[in-house]
Amino acid sequence: MSAFMKICTVVVNILCTPLHVIYALGLFGVYKRLFPICLYRITKSYNKKLHDTKKDLFSKIPQFKLPGKPLTLLEIGCGTGANFQFFPSGCKVICTDPNPFFERFLTSAMTENGHLSFERFVVASGEDMGSIEDESVDVVACTLVLCSVTDAPQTLREVLRVLRPGGAFFFLEHVIADKEKSWTYFFQHVLMPFWFYFGDGCDMTRATWKHLENAGFSELQLQHFQAPLVAIVKPHIRGYAVK
Repeated sequence: MSAFMKICTVVVNILCTPLHVIYALGLFGVYKRLFPICLYRITKSYNKKLHDTKKDLFSKIPQFKLPGKPLTLLEIGCGTGANFQFFPSGCKVICTDPNPFFERFLTSAMTENGHLSFERFVVASGEDMGSIEDESVDVVACTLVLCSVTDAPQTLREVLRVLRPGGAFFFLEHVIADKEKSWTYFFQHVLMPFWFYFGDGCDMTRATWKHLENAGFSELQLQHFQAPLVAIVKPHIRGYAVK
């Protein structure tokens, strides 16, 4: 299957030549204006299917609140605010995303989630969150983000930098299939050239759990599971890591 997979990948790459050219010429920025609209529709469906998973995962956030202080939560790649409903009441939320065109969706999501206190929205990538102070947050959260950052290890170094000692990083990510001879693994690689553009830099072929295992957290609670989604994005991981 390996040789066949490579041939199919080359074919898809050739078919994606117009997209490669548009990206190389720096014209892909037009899609960044449209991507928030697409993601808004997608995340509504995703939240419906993964509602119980998110609810269970984020229900563990309050245990990282310090006595007598409001919990401060930083969300990396906040997108349209799809996770706000699952965050605990009373926590202060700092939102970051490299795409400034998400802000109008965030404004609406903030209005709908009055149980939270919103501190600010920062246009920043996960790899460079310099405007967030060292050891200033109790919890960092991200969902479907580590698949699209340029440098996952650097993003996790930034997570460790901004987390206070004893704080936690909560994650929910789709990952590469763990069976190399499976059809899911095959199509993840073959369709990757197109998926990269459709998902605004999303990479279906990342073994994200390995980055988490090597990041230097003192404790890692990680679970692999199959999400109720189309085959190529079924493989998921969820959990949290403690600084």
